[in-house]
Amino acid sequence: MSVLVVGSVALDSVETPFGKAEEVLGGSANMFASAACHFAPVHMVGVIGTDYPMEKLEPLKAKGVDMSGVEVAEGESFRWRARYRHDLNSAETLETRLGVFSHFRPKIPAALAGSPFVFLGNIDPRLQLDVLKQVTNPRLVACDTMNFWIESRRPDLIELLNHVDLITINDAEARQLTEESNLVRAARWIMDRGPKHVVIKKGEHGAFLFTGTSVFFAPGYPLESVFDPTGAGDSFAGGFIGWLASTGDLSEENMRRAVVYGSAMGSFAVEKFSNYRTIELTRPEIEARVREFHRLVAFEAPLPA
Repeated sequence: MSVLVVGSVALDSVETPFGKAEEVLGGSANMFASAACHFAPVHMVGVIGTDYPMEKLEPLKAKGVDMSGVEVAEGESFRWRARYRHDLNSAETLETRLGVFSHFRPKIPAALAGSPFVFLGNIDPRLQLDVLKQVTNPRLVACDTMNFWIESRRPDLIELLNHVDLITINDAEARQLTEESNLVRAARWIMDRGPKHVVIKKGEHGAFLFTGTSVFFAPGYPLESVFDPTGAGDSFAGGFIGWLASTGDLSEENMRRAVVYGSAMGSFAVEKFSNYRTIELTRPEIEARVREFHRLVAFEAPLPA
């Protein structure tokens, strides 16, 4: 089954303790698609300026990502510049130039409106709500958000929660949104407002999947070095939703598998700048890492007393 992703298509300039990258492919839609395309057909909706270097999108196209929903608008493309210190958990934003993204109004092509899986990337929740008016009977709608929207568009974000099946959010954002310090209570607060499933990401420390009746946790993959964490969350979402779309199975058991596939894709994403690592992956590499995740947590149940 196919996946529709609506989000930003950007150019990132990133500095980490391990190097620099100038004007590389970035944005939530790009990073999501780079992971999800290994599992299912992906359709992207976004906007770029007339200055966007189209050759940077060729690797995605080569993987079958459909760009028919990416609008080219007159003006400058969205650019983000940031620096990571040795604590790679947070970026210091040095410059944000929204360009044509500041006027972005998603238009879902009629041919894509029936996509069974929809992922609403990290954009204004008012735009996310508008997308939902343009799609027809999706099997699963998932969304992402960030602290900026929690602060500036809180009522719209809470309204959005009433219309989605699942949200992916990091632990700091979950606490900010719910004003709950405990993540179990935070997840319950969110589910009470609509979503049946809540994924709370804890970066290098793993990810939780909360449902109405259970909690599942996948650990972070123990990497020797983290090169660039930009886009790891979107890569997680791409692996998670991509796996669900590839199987068409929304059972709780398969949701748990999806968390592990998402965690695997997030772990690959941080090994290089931009989407360089995720886009070059082979399916055997992905499956090998998923098996490594299984070994991380597998143990023999204790004998009864």
